[in-house]
Amino acid sequence: MAITASMVKELREMTGAGMMDCKKALAATDGDMDKAVEFLREKGLAAAEKKAGRIAAEGIVATNVSADGKVASIVEVNSETDFVAKNEKFQTYVADVAAQAASTSATDIEAFLSEAWAPDTNMTVKEALAAQIAVIGENMNIRRFEKIVAENGFVESYIHAGGRVGVLVEVETSVVNDQTKAVAKDVAMQIAAIAPKYLSSEEVPADYKEHEKEILKAQAMNENPDKPENIIEKMIIGRLNKQLKEVCLLEQAFIKDEDLTVKKYVEAAAKEVGADITIKRFVRFETGEGIEKKEEDFAAEVAAQMAK
Repeated sequence: MAITASMVKELREMTGAGMMDCKKALAATDGDMDKAVEFLREKGLAAAEKKAGRIAAEGIVATNVSADGKVASIVEVNSETDFVAKNEKFQTYVADVAAQAASTSATDIEAFLSEAWAPDTNMTVKEALAAQIAVIGENMNIRRFEKIVAENGFVESYIHAGGRVGVLVEVETSVVNDQTKAVAKDVAMQIAAIAPKYLSSEEVPADYKEHEKEILKAQAMNENPDKPENIIEKMIIGRLNKQLKEVCLLEQAFIKDEDLTVKKYVEAAAKEVGADITIKRFVRFETGEGIEKKEEDFAAEVAAQMAK
């Protein structure tokens, strides 16, 4: 049976499900509207769409690392409440998402959501998410993921505060043992605690440096209006270098020994191991960072419900 635009529109209005999901449902049920509604409900899509307007800013970060340490993934999956984030069913689901991310070939979230869901290939990742929303009863969102493949070394992971912060660190080395893994774990804990933006000052974009220099120049001139420009310039350079040490991992003071930078700590460990150890890159996810949480007026919400 030919599926018309008006049929898709009608089903969408009945269920609140997405347009493409409605089209698929009608195609799968030969245009039978009632069966199409059931199809969407079984997939959890109708229920999911009704909850889609709610802000999901809680949740957890999870990692997945292969047995040989060569392949690792990190994901952030959001929920509406911290209560759900602590739910065992939710945590098991997020672990499955992390496993999916470790095997994916997708490079963006849209492609990832379109993949077949590994635990049940009859569904896509998006459909499996919708099914979880229907079961758990809160809006949820697979916000982001990243995958690392270490060609010459391994990947170490670290989860802090029950999934509030997650870190992956790629280490390049010819020696993979308990000692080099301990070094990587220390670095991962540093990243979780101090939240660097860049690996080293060489990685900092020129436009970032120029922007910060303009801000620092304005600050210095306001504080010292009578100082000559060449002195101001030296002050700016000094302040910028200090700032870069705070945002660049390898230049940060090492949290376990502040007499060392992270770079010096890794170099000392490499000398002890007798092999080069290089921190290649890192990924740090913090749950809900950058998401504007909706402020709820609980009393007003109850009053509104009672007035219905």
